[in-house]
Amino acid sequence: MSTTVAGILFVVSLIIALAAVHVPLGDYMYRVYSSEKHSKAEKGIYRLIGVQPGVEMTWAVYARSVLAFSAISVLLLFFLQLIQGALPWHLNDPGTKMTADLAWNTAISFVTNTNWQNYAGESTMGHVVQAVGLSVQNFVSAAVGMAVAVALVRGFIRRRTGELGNFWVDLVRGTTRILLPLAVVFALVLVAGGVIQNLHVYDQIAQTVGNTGSQTLPGGPVASQEAIKLLGTNGGGFYNVNSAHPFENPAAWTNWVEIFMLLVISFSLPRTFGRMIGSNKQGLAIAAVMATLAVLSVTVMNLFQLQHHGTVPSAIGASMEGVETRFGVSNSATFATATTLTSTGAVDSAHDSYTSLGGMMTMFNMQLGEVAPGGTGSGLYGMLILAIITVFVAGLMVGRTPEYLGKKITPKEIKLAAAYFLVTPLIVLTGTAVAMALPGERAGMANTGPHGLSEVLYAFTSAANNNGSAFAGLSGNTVWWNTALGLAMVFGRFIPMIFVLALAGSLAAQGHTPASEGTLPTHRPQFVGMVAGVTVILVALTFLPMLALGPLAEGIHS
Repeated sequence: MSTTVAGILFVVSLIIALAAVHVPLGDYMYRVYSSEKHSKAEKGIYRLIGVQPGVEMTWAVYARSVLAFSAISVLLLFFLQLIQGALPWHLNDPGTKMTADLAWNTAISFVTNTNWQNYAGESTMGHVVQAVGLSVQNFVSAAVGMAVAVALVRGFIRRRTGELGNFWVDLVRGTTRILLPLAVVFALVLVAGGVIQNLHVYDQIAQTVGNTGSQTLPGGPVASQEAIKLLGTNGGGFYNVNSAHPFENPAAWTNWVEIFMLLVISFSLPRTFGRMIGSNKQGLAIAAVMATLAVLSVTVMNLFQLQHHGTVPSAIGASMEGVETRFGVSNSATFATATTLTSTGAVDSAHDSYTSLGGMMTMFNMQLGEVAPGGTGSGLYGMLILAIITVFVAGLMVGRTPEYLGKKITPKEIKLAAAYFLVTPLIVLTGTAVAMALPGERAGMANTGPHGLSEVLYAFTSAANNNGSAFAGLSGNTVWWNTALGLAMVFGRFIPMIFVLALAGSLAAQGHTPASEGTLPTHRPQFVGMVAGVTVILVALTFLPMLALGPLAEGIHS
């Protein structure tokens, strides 16, 4: 079987599996967020944190709750890292010393669902920090994203009210009813596939060839962290090389399972959206936009990687630099596409070693806003924002007030939608420009010229879009980079969330506008194509000049 055919079968099997679970998982999540009943465990949590689950919140209160919870999470994780030397199962001689700026960057990274890592996990973090600190944030940061998405959907279905639900109820349910059960199941699957799960700090393993010495292999609770890292589109690896490490991702079939995990919730949430608004066709349309963009991206990425553009790859017949032989070029390219189309950031190969145009695709995927299918929750609300912008553009063409799902898109709504879209590019381009203007920070690049620019552009694109992957050539563990990328992660996560919740509040305050002959049908293939087109055009207009100076220029000269 040729590499191309094997790659196609790999992608097709993923599509079939995701399609199979789309309806049952989407319906289950609909029941989770629509139920009026609370389990005994949930009631106990509400009493513990002093929450009245029956009290609903306005968008402003909902937003303040998100920010307060996240701020407390940052502080707890920050101090947990600084005191890890006094905790059980700590590393006696960490390879990277924990400093205040690194602890702050890491705390921000995991709370914002970014999981950018300026350290090697196995030689920096003890098991308590990995399990109690980082893994817990993997759960709750993903649940925050889903809660905000559900709040926006409620804005579409509610009429003349300021209430969007209760953040604490949405947070607890997303964690205990969705993420935790799925993580347990997939952790067992990964253990069965060879992913390790123990509390060994280090094991001395005798070498088999010549028996001349021993090799130190770090253990730890890897499978439990790996499962939620992918299901919650977090991406932070237990080991420095992430899912390229055999203890995190041992075989080709576990590689397939890991890609499936990082896509499954985000691709099922449009079904939840359709059930909540009472129109499965609308949910299917959103899923179709996501699927269209994803299939196009996977196809283009595989073409760029399999054509082995460049002198050395052409000589050996494949772009194998930085690629694990147990996965191969095509499956690694599919993983890279999936992880950058979502906000996962996990990697099973070195993106920095990709062909110039393949590396460009990883950046372009993030610059789309990570909406195909995007992060857990954030992908859905990002796509709904793009749907609103598309409806507005269509309304301008026919000269009537645009409507979407029975809600008028007035100047207030489109300003909030436009502000949401513009925040991230502003952070990315400003951060890149400042870094390139500072000689000391340019020194952190391993390469000069277009590829050096790509390293910096990738870093800010990844941070602002809460992705977390990187071009490995950038030395980011400095006070400046820890601070700058930390700010990019904070602003890139919470400012858009505030705009989303404000938009949800504005929509909920409206009544319902019945559809008329002039209403744009938003469940047909025409609308799917329009949303996909608007998404690509907006990103091209925003980022094409920078891409032309970086990966495109590199590709021309390769």
